[in-house]
Amino acid sequence: MTAPISWRRLATDLEVCVMFCTRLPLAPSMPVASGDIARASWAMPVAGALVGALGALAYWIAIRLGLPPPVAAALALAAGMAATGCLHEDGLADTADGLGGDGRVRKLEIMRDSRLGTYGACALAMSILLRWSALASIADARAVALALVAAHAAARAPLPAFMAFIPPARSDGLAAAAGAPPHRAIAAAGLLGALALVLCLGPMAAVAGLILLAAAGALMARVSLKAIGGHTGDVLGALEQIDEVLILLVAAALARPGASA
Repeated sequence: MTAPISWRRLATDLEVCVMFCTRLPLAPSMPVASGDIARASWAMPVAGALVGALGALAYWIAIRLGLPPPVAAALALAAGMAATGCLHEDGLADTADGLGGDGRVRKLEIMRDSRLGTYGACALAMSILLRWSALASIADARAVALALVAAHAAARAPLPAFMAFIPPARSDGLAAAAGAPPHRAIAAAGLLGALALVLCLGPMAAVAGLILLAAAGALMARVSLKAIGGHTGDVLGALEQIDEVLILLVAAALARPGASA
């Protein structure tokens, strides 16, 4: 028999995931133990949808104040980065800098260095520019809101699978401490991410988005295994950023005149 759903445990998982994925002022109801993050990883898309909703709220307020869509798009991105503490942007920059190093040990050393290098700066600039231009090209405020929720939710959906199937590159650090998510968490996260794409962008866009997410995950897995022997917290952040960019580009393509979902 299947064990009954514990709503208390689901609420605790969501709490753990929000604390892990964001910098929102949420007081933990209990200490986070080893393995809690892996178990709670199914809720990563839910935490992402919350971040996307905050960005959508910032966009709506900006539009209501009479600001032009490009400015509103920038404020929406700023709201999302404030909500996460630029957690994923930092991971993207560190990963780009690290992959530019020579040798596995040196790459990992660079990724732990808090200083920003040329590769990291360029990767960060491209991420922000692509996301901003995608949002700015969508004229309808409702479509922007849906795109933000879909992108943030779907971008985090593949992370549990990546954590489970790609080994940690270090014996210490965030990736090793988080552990490997169970299969049910991987499946739940995938379903929630796909559901967000279907509900927010439509079935055809969801199919395109899922194909792109799978391709990005496979490419990142190959690169990280070859370069550093596995994944780190920074690699997860970089994958989230790449996925977010891809979904927003899909949303922007759908927003063109004559495009259909």
